[in-house]
Amino acid sequence: MRSRLRGLRLVTRRAVGSHGIGLHQSHSRGAGLEFAQYRAYEPGDELRQIDWKLYARSDKFFVREAERESPVAIWILIDASASMGQSDAARPDYSRLDASKAIAAAIGELAMQQGDRFGLIALGDSGLRLVPPATGLRQRDRMMLELLDIAAARTFASNDQLGPLWERIGTHDLVIMLSDCFDNGAVALVEKLASAGRETLVIEMLTVAERDFPFTGGFRFRDPETGEELLADGAALRTEFLARFGAAREALHASLDATGIRHVAHVLDEPVDLSLRRLFAAPGTAD
Repeated sequence: MRSRLRGLRLVTRRAVGSHGIGLHQSHSRGAGLEFAQYRAYEPGDELRQIDWKLYARSDKFFVREAERESPVAIWILIDASASMGQSDAARPDYSRLDASKAIAAAIGELAMQQGDRFGLIALGDSGLRLVPPATGLRQRDRMMLELLDIAAARTFASNDQLGPLWERIGTHDLVIMLSDCFDNGAVALVEKLASAGRETLVIEMLTVAERDFPFTGGFRFRDPETGEELLADGAALRTEFLARFGAAREALHASLDATGIRHVAHVLDEPVDLSLRRLFAAPGTAD
């Protein structure tokens, strides 16, 4: 995965046309170019950051911190509502939420490689799970541990629970939402973020069944959030479902387009990095 991600850059629209080594310029401290200060070595720091001459004089490990070109915080938002727990019959142990976690880990890896800060917010009615933005190996590991504990709740977070999100996401930050976009609250949130000037991207998480509707014979279809059920013949429903689902997605995409939100779809049988390539790769190289 790291090999396939090599060459991708998480670039904001604001950064396009900027100059210098990094596309996102700031004055945060880390492993950058211009020396800022020393600090004591901590587990997880890269060995190349250690000042070996200072170690020879003091017999202690110190890390050189520098001014880094990294300014933008990349926020990964994960929809943790019940429908995100949906998987396909062919792979019942791999849900939308599992795929979202894998994509989130890939985003964190990319952000770490280019020196940008990245944070995580999982959005469910049980409350927000939040990892404040930072960079480096420890931040990546911190986020990975948090991802392991995220489980599908019942519904999307309510407006009353979203206060910390608005307090933390800055005007120049990049927001990437991973969601099936079935909940109106999730769509309303990304549109509100975009309208407030935050650059917002959406990765629409789909099951293989939603793309292909391969059901034959009698099935019981159940809404995981409302419990509503439908007994029907899969083959008889296929044409109508694909038409109505396609129309609903077209309406969603038109709404996102109207607020300037870039969006791509990720289907559960696709490679984890494909949606990121569709968003960030140079034209003609995404597939």
